[in-house]
Amino acid sequence: MRTLWMALCALARLWPGAQAGCAEAGRCCPGRDPACFARGWRLDRVYGTCFCDQACRLTGDCCFDYDRACPARPCFVGEWSAWSGCADQCKPTTRVRRRSVQQEPQNGGAPCPPLEERAGCLEYSTPQGQNCGHSYVPAFITTSAFNKERTRQATSPHWSTHTEDAGYCMEFKTESLTPHCALENRPLTRWMQYLREGYTVCVDCQPPAMNSVSLRCSGDGLDSDGNQTLHWQAIGNPRCQGTWKKVRRVDQCSCPAVHSFIFI
Repeated sequence: MRTLWMALCALARLWPGAQAGCAEAGRCCPGRDPACFARGWRLDRVYGTCFCDQACRLTGDCCFDYDRACPARPCFVGEWSAWSGCADQCKPTTRVRRRSVQQEPQNGGAPCPPLEERAGCLEYSTPQGQNCGHSYVPAFITTSAFNKERTRQATSPHWSTHTEDAGYCMEFKTESLTPHCALENRPLTRWMQYLREGYTVCVDCQPPAMNSVSLRCSGDGLDSDGNQTLHWQAIGNPRCQGTWKKVRRVDQCSCPAVHSFIFI
């Protein structure tokens, strides 16, 4: 059998056009293309019609020189552009960056990676320079039990004795939270286990979390109309976070202890 194969190879060298393949035909085709063929030896040592399309690797009928004449070339992309500005001001939205294809993939080469990325963003001022968006700042919260410890600590010198008890309570309805909250079992962070979607929670705004000038707590959502999605994050585990919507502002919090928190 080996002698016969060597004889055929020798005959092929003497036979004009016997070595024809993809290179001589000038063909390299993507996908499956029955019209992308040539005459010559196939990789399975059969002489006749051989193919130069990408699918020939699966069907086993590639011309003998397919790998050399049609090498796989991966996709190459350029550098990322700079991030765009936010799509809108004064409310959570997205920004975008893009990159372009420098070389398309050929002959089964690696495909192109994503050409566009989006990320959340928030502009805190209007085009006219007016401040806005502060109600969307993530609310940093912890258990209301911490408030007892906090009152024993030295208060800010900006607060007088007369204003030490000033404050208010915000009620929110939780919409979503990450699964990391339920996994907390450390003594000081176990309160996160009681966060639930769909529950109404109370968050107390008291000094020193309250700004002494605006008399507001960061992320309190007070300016929200109740339909806007606001964000919160638990102190002690940044992976425990979620969203809620404002229900109302009240003077005193009245939620159960497990659903009572304070702004930090």
